Amino acid sequence: MSIVLHHVPASRSFRVLWLLQEMGLTPEIRTYAIQDGSLRTPDFLEKSPAGRIPALEIDGQVIHESGAITEYLCETRPQYGLGREVGHPERVEFLEAMHYAETAGHLIANLNLQWIFLRDPAQRSDTVVKIEARRLAGALAPFESRFAKQDFILPSGFSAADTMMSFSFFAARRYVRLETFPNILAYLDRVHARPAYKAARELDGSPNFPAEDFYEVRS
Repeated sequence: MSIVLHHVPASRSFRVLWLLQEMGLTPEIRTYAIQDGSLRTPDFLEKSPAGRIPALEIDGQVIHESGAITEYLCETRPQYGLGREVGHPERVEFLEAMHYAETAGHLIANLNLQWIFLRDPAQRSDTVVKIEARRLAGALAPFESRFAKQDFILPSGFSAADTMMSFSFFAARRYVRLETFPNILAYLDRVHARPAYKAARELDGSPNFPAEDFYEVRS
């Protein structure tokens, strides 16, 4: 079976790479860079109309959007137990986590634009970055309480909700001091210890966009 993942290292496409590893599936990886125009070529736009990664070629079709890919993989490969099917008592929590990951991802994308991708840093708005960083911290806060009671996103244990949401925690570290969220940090230690996570990191590649470890918001 041929599987091709269109991927940018250290980006949202890592969610799919990790999930595939949890399923024992290793794709051919085609790597792109955000800055070089490769995501805007006609060929890639046929795979992902918004020019975003990931896109996954699998089962004779091309799927874009990490949440859609995650749900498809879980539904078509239920034997791995990483989804929660219709009628499952955790189905609603599972779907909420799928989409909440993109709520956090939207805030992170806004901060990435302001801090990393503006060609002229003088255009950055200190007001916007302060507001968005606070909103991101607020979006993470409910999980700090959740992880005081359970080890993973869902009460029953690890699932694809974790491959979706934990990437948002990892990416948020540039803008929110996770030291103030000790339960989230303990959660990240648990997921990062998983063999499939480690295998996915080895396949991921080095980030091809410059980024600081932390971006301090000016007071």
